[in-house]
Amino acid sequence: MENLSLLMDGFANALTLQNLLFALIGVLLGTAVGVLPGIGPAMTVALLLPLTYALDVTSALIMFAGIYYGGMYGGSTTSILLNTPGESSSVVTALEGNKMAKAGRGAQALATAAIGSFVAGTLATGGLVFVAPFIVSIAISLGAPSYFAMMVFAFVAVSTVLGSSRIRGLASLFIGLTIGLVGMDVTTGQPRLTFGQPLLSGGIDVVVIAVALFAVGEALWIAAHLRNGKPATIPVGVPWMAKDDWKRSWKPWLRGTVIGFPFGAIPAGGAEIPTFLSYVTEKKLSKHPEQFGHGAIEGVAGPEAANNASAAGTLVPLLTLGLPTTATAAVMIAAFNQYGIPPGPLLFETEPLLVWTLIASLFIGNTLLLAINLPLAPLWAKLLRIPRPYLYGGILFFATLGAYAAGMQTFNIVILLLIGALGYMARRFGFPVLPIIVGAILGPEMERQLRRSLQISSGDPAALVSEPVPVVIYTVLAVFLLVPPLVKSIRRRRAGTRTGTGGTDGTGGGGAGPTIPAPDAPDSSRVPTRVAQTHPEHHPSAFHPDARA
Repeated sequence: MENLSLLMDGFANALTLQNLLFALIGVLLGTAVGVLPGIGPAMTVALLLPLTYALDVTSALIMFAGIYYGGMYGGSTTSILLNTPGESSSVVTALEGNKMAKAGRGAQALATAAIGSFVAGTLATGGLVFVAPFIVSIAISLGAPSYFAMMVFAFVAVSTVLGSSRIRGLASLFIGLTIGLVGMDVTTGQPRLTFGQPLLSGGIDVVVIAVALFAVGEALWIAAHLRNGKPATIPVGVPWMAKDDWKRSWKPWLRGTVIGFPFGAIPAGGAEIPTFLSYVTEKKLSKHPEQFGHGAIEGVAGPEAANNASAAGTLVPLLTLGLPTTATAAVMIAAFNQYGIPPGPLLFETEPLLVWTLIASLFIGNTLLLAINLPLAPLWAKLLRIPRPYLYGGILFFATLGAYAAGMQTFNIVILLLIGALGYMARRFGFPVLPIIVGAILGPEMERQLRRSLQISSGDPAALVSEPVPVVIYTVLAVFLLVPPLVKSIRRRRAGTRTGTGGTDGTGGGGAGPTIPAPDAPDSSRVPTRVAQTHPEHHPSAFHPDARA
């Protein structure tokens, strides 16, 4: 009850006209910059930080929190409409959201993203109020082996579920891991895969990779097919969610919240892993798994909810431990420090009104985001009616601008074009794009946790299973990878046994001998299927929808 009383005091302070105005400015700025590829909430907070020296600390932090939440939602807008994630955490949304937009259901995708963001953000902020101490106690008890196991699980889940085959998914994953290796070795300081280029010593920016694979790769793919004829204008569709859309969305909203909030609360958790896991979970649990890759609304609702729940969970280690888990959280710590207020375990005791006002402003910012973006969903969807050459010309312009802004280096534009060409080739040969992103984002962190585990144990591999969490995860992975092939093998053997038994007496009991098909009636219906499976690149529909995410 004490927390509720403090929260009410926070609402009383946050609902002043001045603080409401800064919350509104924050969500508007965050949404606007989230739409632009590469210019995310972290960069916006960093740019605005010097401008807030004259502001009250409470107003400044409320505006920064609004930018954070607004940026999370704004990134989903371009992911859905233009297949161009504004943030790495919006990558998964592009998979199904862009397919929905191309099918004339862009407004529904934007609506489920907005409502899911509101539901997840509200519930996760409530979790921040009530269970923050409990979550933090769990988070700080996890060691490097647990983090490593969770990342392995994310790799395997995404690579084996997406794409036309597991081999192609794993191949894409290794391409992403290779890209993630570029830069200085964090332990030895030796350059890796830099080819003597000093500008690669810091690695390749994740935003540049995501924008290149999605925006540039998609633009090149569309350009390669424009010569085959003028593409049809994408319909906007009806501007509201149908009853079936609500029915299929509310459970993913709740599941995405449950998945996203704990990952946000884990130091170094971030929003990428829960969005990937939410997508995989929804695909496994959906009653319409055949729609995934063609525009399943669950594939938008779940990851968007996980994304925003993780954003709220990020404030748990930020406020209670002083540990940033995202770039935006790190800049917010700088904002705390500039006012002489170090975040950490004593913050709730030394600055209770500030903390609870900030938490209350998250509820207010969430409501403002819903009120602003839900009515605008049909208007945003009309962007798809722009002629394709102009639309993708604009995408390439903003993609180039975002890549340059990510490091203020012209060299980033060269990397953008090279990785964009890789994205085009992945679409051309049916390789899924998402595992490349996963490998590039999580690969360096997985390597860091692996080395930390082995360094603590003096190189003993048994340290990787020295905690309960990795034991459970590796057991689940073993069941996931080994049981399906075994079941298929057993079924195949049983089917072969039945066929052999039936053939010994002719008809399986009639004794009339086996029936031989007539020469003029071949079973030709199976031939196209076999050809398409053997040579997918020769089949017009063989470019798996997941590969063109």
